[in-house]
Amino acid sequence: MFQFDAGEILLIDKPHGWSSFDVVRHLKRHLRGAKVGHAGTLDPLATGLMLLCTGKWTRHLGQMGDYDKCYTGTLRLGLTTPCYDMERQPDAFYPIDHIRTEDVHAVVQQLTGDQLQIPPVFSAIKVDGKRSYKAARQGTAEALPPRAVTIYDLRVLAVELPDVHFEVHCSKGTYIRSLAHDWGRLLNSGAVLTSLRRTSIGAYRVEHAMAPNYIKALIEST
Repeated sequence: MFQFDAGEILLIDKPHGWSSFDVVRHLKRHLRGAKVGHAGTLDPLATGLMLLCTGKWTRHLGQMGDYDKCYTGTLRLGLTTPCYDMERQPDAFYPIDHIRTEDVHAVVQQLTGDQLQIPPVFSAIKVDGKRSYKAARQGTAEALPPRAVTIYDLRVLAVELPDVHFEVHCSKGTYIRSLAHDWGRLLNSGAVLTSLRRTSIGAYRVEHAMAPNYIKALIEST
């Protein structure tokens, strides 16, 4: 029996096209006033695991935000966009004829381990109290400073040029869009993230998550 007011941890499988705020708002609508928060955002074009807490469990959100995360994804070589994914139109195109399958594998080692990663300007990072993506939409964003992240494991699942399918285990604060962008740069080309799915946060797995639209029926049954 769920006790949403007292506090619960909910594993949500975020659908494609939903923002993280959409998921929280959807839950709040059906919980009728219960406190709700999430332990880390997902981009609208990404799918997969989000951890949401209600009631007293929201006090643990900061700790949960520190958990490492795993993803599967696909990048496309030969182009870039301002946001490093397909939410915006391409801003440049690059050759890929020189790239071989073994080249894609060869740069993995450079992308693994402790990294200083530059986040995309289309991100929720605050600059002078303002979300960077808001300035980016207005064309006034400046490059964000690099931040320390760790890529614990990065594996190529398949190479179907121009697409590369991969899985990654990384620390908090890692932008997989930036990882894709850096991958393209190391191959003397460009790259953009075309799909992303978060499969785990700490010990929590997406296989145990529920769809947001299941929440209403769940709440009404309690």
